[in-house]
Amino acid sequence: MQTPTSRVLFKLAVIGALCATLSTAALSQTIRVFSGGSSQRPDLMRKLFDGFERVNPGVKIEIETGGQTAELQREYLGKVLNAKDSALDIFMIDITNPRLYQSKGWVEPLNQYLGRPEVVLADHLPVYRTTNVINGEIYAMPGFADAMFVYYRKDLLVKYNLREPRTWDQLAAAVKKIKAGEKANPNLQGLSIQGAPIEGTVCTFMLPIWSRGGDVADAAGRFKLDPALAQAGVEQWLKLVDDGVIAKNVSEIKTIDTVNDFKAGNVIFAINWGFAWDRFQNDADSKVKGMVDVMPMARSTETSKSATCIGGWQWAVSSFSKNKALAARLVSYMSTPASAKFLAVEGSLLPVFSATFTDPAYMAKVPWASGAGVIATFGRNRPVSARYGDVSDAIRSSTSAMLARKISTQQGVAELSAKLKPILQ
Repeated sequence: MQTPTSRVLFKLAVIGALCATLSTAALSQTIRVFSGGSSQRPDLMRKLFDGFERVNPGVKIEIETGGQTAELQREYLGKVLNAKDSALDIFMIDITNPRLYQSKGWVEPLNQYLGRPEVVLADHLPVYRTTNVINGEIYAMPGFADAMFVYYRKDLLVKYNLREPRTWDQLAAAVKKIKAGEKANPNLQGLSIQGAPIEGTVCTFMLPIWSRGGDVADAAGRFKLDPALAQAGVEQWLKLVDDGVIAKNVSEIKTIDTVNDFKAGNVIFAINWGFAWDRFQNDADSKVKGMVDVMPMARSTETSKSATCIGGWQWAVSSFSKNKALAARLVSYMSTPASAKFLAVEGSLLPVFSATFTDPAYMAKVPWASGAGVIATFGRNRPVSARYGDVSDAIRSSTSAMLARKISTQQGVAELSAKLKPILQ
């Protein structure tokens, strides 16, 4: 009897066969792919590439990996592409980067190979029709989605008869009650967030601003930051530090630190990306297997909104590839419902299709799938800008400095606004 995985791989093989319209001569080629770091699961991408090779005789796909953060990967790809190097045919880019790469002439427009955006992306999550389409052209195809969630220890909430907190004040009260009863674990943190100068800290800055109805930029990428909302957002986190909810060294915390601390049973609530679910449930050293659930991002007040940070990774074709038509077909193959389901079931990587979130095989493997789909569908994207790298650098460095109390929130927000205004015009 076929397993869910084998059925998915069979479907992928059928789809790949239908896509194989190039001549045998054209298919006698090597496609080189940059597949990111470990959190982007190059091991699973390899299996998908193997399926493409099987139904496209003569094609060989080589994987290059590296860079454990979006910043390191962007830096590496920038060097390769700025040199107009044809060594890479396709590569993964963060959801924030299509406009940046397009503005530099690094990514190939895909309409001529795949079709019109309104048709090609019709069934994908709505966010991709704004992030991956520029001036009517598709510049990247969704690989897998991501979003920030609040993970929590459901066993501890049950033990202390607590409901999921809806606001940060309620979360702080829940932490106080749990920590009072868990004195046997002096390392127990209430809430782990990212405050080091990394990409995740951009979201740390944005979350309370979105909850209060603000933003850094409008839909066209023009500056609109309200200093009062920005200060209030950072001060929200600092108050939780002072209340013993967030660790005092928050300005040093990276994404993997949150994952490892939560896995070790030393965190009650944690804000992190979707990939963390698989680490909590399946890593051999996880002490919280079966004890984890997710909830929507807490709100600033009862009347404010819950908002989360959308993420995810896209497949793009290099403008300097010598195999563009074949590379475009591979990118399309990696962005099919069957590929999305395979990555979701096998790696808990969030699907890029709404329909996958209700697929029985996915829901059986990832029980929080339906809730995750609702959260991801209404997630917010970080500022859209051709100079996103500069935007990110400014926000994360300023936020980390404010969380470290090296500068006041008033000074930090003023300096950040001065940096962002000329970039976001």
